[in-house]
Amino acid sequence: MTPSYGGLALEIVVPVFNEEAVLESSITRLAEYLTHEMPSAWKITIADNASTDRTPVIAARLSEHMPNVEYRRLEVKGRGFALRDAWGASEAKVLAYLDVDLSTDLAALPPLVAPLLSGHSDISIGTRLGQSSRVSRGPKREFISRSYNLLLRRTMQVRFSDAQCGFKAIRADVAKRLLPHVEDNGWFFDTELLIIAERSGLRIHEIPVDWVDDPDSRVDIKQTALDDLRGMVRVAGSLVKGVIPVQAIYAELGRRPIVPESRPSFFGQVLRFGMVGAVSTLAFALLYLVLQGPFGAQEANFLSLLMTAVGNTAANRRFTFGISGPAKLFTQQFQGLMVFLLAWTITSSSLLVLHAVNPDAAPNLELLTLTAANIFATLLRFILLRLWVFRVRQGEQAAVRGLRPAGEPVR
Repeated sequence: MTPSYGGLALEIVVPVFNEEAVLESSITRLAEYLTHEMPSAWKITIADNASTDRTPVIAARLSEHMPNVEYRRLEVKGRGFALRDAWGASEAKVLAYLDVDLSTDLAALPPLVAPLLSGHSDISIGTRLGQSSRVSRGPKREFISRSYNLLLRRTMQVRFSDAQCGFKAIRADVAKRLLPHVEDNGWFFDTELLIIAERSGLRIHEIPVDWVDDPDSRVDIKQTALDDLRGMVRVAGSLVKGVIPVQAIYAELGRRPIVPESRPSFFGQVLRFGMVGAVSTLAFALLYLVLQGPFGAQEANFLSLLMTAVGNTAANRRFTFGISGPAKLFTQQFQGLMVFLLAWTITSSSLLVLHAVNPDAAPNLELLTLTAANIFATLLRFILLRLWVFRVRQGEQAAVRGLRPAGEPVR
């Protein structure tokens, strides 16, 4: 990466709210790193979201004494508000943001922005879930993060691995096109941005990072999780209704290859479905054993099936039947849940029969009965998925994959 760009190459926004304890040391450390390691012209913007402590005073002093530091003040809270305001006013070629605690090792910053400065990629994100990432955080946060990102990939059909790492960058022209379609102004802001970007065929570059958890984090995990789930439902509805113009964004900026994939043969579908079914059955059994004690047999059966249903449908859609892309995604997930209800009816009925014959049946006998019923339900599930949920009529193959045949113009 060489300083070959005229004007400002990189602007890094640091959103803050009541960060008087760490603000000065973090901004000083970041500026020193950029001075020594970033050859292109850069700028740091402190985006203050209505802080009520000494944060504004410290930020103003830093901007006065450090030539490459700017201070912006907003009277509303929300990371999305801060990024929208600062990025919208920037003249830089690449826009980035970092969490003020600098939990991510700054050595990942040059490889984060390099593919954007070169024009190779559209968005670049740090991931704490990569094989070579080194992360230090508690088991609770680790479990929540992995569960959220797994749910996001399975329900929204996206490939990026870590939506929540506070270490991201975007080309300014891409931000200008995407930001008007991002509704959230809180913690879900960057997740929504990434979903829209990937569904529009943009290239998202991932950087494995070294990350140390901030023990003083004041994020309300429960409320943030609920807000994220509501955001996912809202974005899914907008995509289904066509409110977000992903095809228009694709036509202007997209990079997704227009190459249809071949659909697996019937034998291949059976083999792949069996593999997915085996994993799902094992997951169901483990979940049931864990949940049976605190919830009871029927409730544990329902919860275990529900938690495996979404992942099973997504895996069969992509792996078994070779369908990718946004077309009919949510319709097929809904149909998959209907098949799940049928499976639940079959397995629940098996429990009712067992308890009628043997009211004192042990948990191991319940599990054996449910496993047999689940195998039968799995066979029925394959028939319904193949002939109903993922049926592809002649002439619809490309549409199902969300791709256009070669030579067809973008509308």
